[in-house]
Amino acid sequence: MAATMRALFVFLLPVLLITSRLAGGSPPPDPVSCAHDGTSNCTVTNTYGSFPDRTICRAANATFPTTEAELVAAVASAAAARRKVKVATSHSHSFPKLACPGGRDGTIISTARLNRTVAVDASRRLLTVESGMLLRDLVKVAADAGMALPHSPYWYGLTVGGMLATGAHGSSLWGKGSAVHEYVFGIRIVTPAPASQGFAVVRELNAGDPDLDAVKVSLGVLGVISQVTFELQPQFKRSVTFVTRDDKDMPAQLAAWGGLHEFGDVAWLPRQGKAIYREDNRVAVSTPGNGLNNYLGFRAQPTLGLLTARVAEERLEENGTDIARCLAARLPAVTFELQAYGFTNDGVFFTGYPVVGFQHRIQASGTCINGRDDALLSACTWDPRIRGPFFYQSGFSVAMSKVPAFVADMQRLRDLDPRAFCGMDAKLGVLMRYVKASSAYLGKAEDSLDFDVTYYRSYTEGVPRAHADVYDELEQMALRKYGAVPHWGKNRNFAFDGAIDKYPKAAEFRKVKDRYDPEGIFSSEWSDQVLGIKGSPNVVGAGCAIEGLCVCSDDSHCAPEQGYLCRPGKVYADARVCRFERTRLVDEL
Repeated sequence: MAATMRALFVFLLPVLLITSRLAGGSPPPDPVSCAHDGTSNCTVTNTYGSFPDRTICRAANATFPTTEAELVAAVASAAAARRKVKVATSHSHSFPKLACPGGRDGTIISTARLNRTVAVDASRRLLTVESGMLLRDLVKVAADAGMALPHSPYWYGLTVGGMLATGAHGSSLWGKGSAVHEYVFGIRIVTPAPASQGFAVVRELNAGDPDLDAVKVSLGVLGVISQVTFELQPQFKRSVTFVTRDDKDMPAQLAAWGGLHEFGDVAWLPRQGKAIYREDNRVAVSTPGNGLNNYLGFRAQPTLGLLTARVAEERLEENGTDIARCLAARLPAVTFELQAYGFTNDGVFFTGYPVVGFQHRIQASGTCINGRDDALLSACTWDPRIRGPFFYQSGFSVAMSKVPAFVADMQRLRDLDPRAFCGMDAKLGVLMRYVKASSAYLGKAEDSLDFDVTYYRSYTEGVPRAHADVYDELEQMALRKYGAVPHWGKNRNFAFDGAIDKYPKAAEFRKVKDRYDPEGIFSSEWSDQVLGIKGSPNVVGAGCAIEGLCVCSDDSHCAPEQGYLCRPGKVYADARVCRFERTRLVDEL
């Protein structure tokens, strides 16, 4: 998940960022909320407060095990009653409904209290932790033992189990690659069982077990992961420099960049015609420097500033001109660049590149979850308790062999109407990270480049976004023309339609699922749709394309009364997008 969340607030004044060096804001609320005794009549959501279809997910009860024995008992109880079960994490950063059991009779099992270190074997470089441990704590425990997790997402508010369920990753094609699941040495997972076995069993899988390739990216449909053993590396340092260049040669640069820099990524600002290249490599531990990554977008922000920023964004989105939106969109990128994106050379001050620091201080950040409750005077940018920034995030991976052609198509789409892309610039552009091919059945089948796109979402259902057609065409072009696969923890519904067919070993995954959970206790309507078992993730109806629940095939799927009609793409003609047509609107009036 998570990860990979980038600067998600828009149009914040520089003074807001300058004053954002708070000790920490009010931590985000628990995604599981229960009306009676804290365990029954429950709802579950994600950290953003809304799933893509805006529905409220309900469950009959929730349980918060603190030991593996309690976890086994929780699974056994649900399996004996044949109740649907889903796992929720402490922050729940997945956009899709992975944590929703469906209906009102299901059970939520939260791993929030399964967050301890189980064993440290420094001689073998093995670290065993419970699945609810945050990435923040995982990398610290490893560092305290002189070890490092080689790769991770950039946001450290994800849990171990959540990262594995969704295939979370950083950026690298080197070695085993950037996906966290590539460093799994063993897993203990609790699955349903026959009555003769007490309705639940603990399965222990170690390196070499073929089932590990199913369990280490599982979407949570095989059971509840109890413990994970990681194979780590000796502690090391990294050297980070950000370089901004013209984007004219970006297709060729992207094809080579992943081979040049072990942790390199690229952020594209399409309207500005710039690409921000991250030169990020491993260096000797003796290299001077104690740098720290405290990314600006993941710090606690003053709530008043977040509210003000959202009001300004809504006014620009709904009533502003392209020129006004584009002028405003330049501010975040300039502010972040001036403040080195939150990197410092010594944990306090930025004095210049490169920033050199130990892996656990560089690889991820997220200080907005660290503070004590301050009555919501400050919070994470996306905290659903305040009417702050609200957004969608799409993530999809294109095979490296197709990246130059896809990026060239993106640039052609941009060149047709550069101002239409200012909304992307406002969210610090399109983040591109490298992901290596994996043996995991639901991991990447080929070396790929992952594209993360964050964009405005209205609090009101059915309200169109300005220039939504270019975002939708870009996504459809990636998914359909270039065969991209969607990130399991991001995206709106339509991105998952037919996605499972792009995984060569999907059938093997389903076989393991049938063995581990033949009654489908851990399956839901959503997971069955995504895995191609039953139904479609598309929800077709009036306005469905505006919400990303379908690809339009009729004007009614857009917002014809507001001038948004279903039209072909401009570069990818097979795309179907909701485009604003002023002439048609005037005619109708």
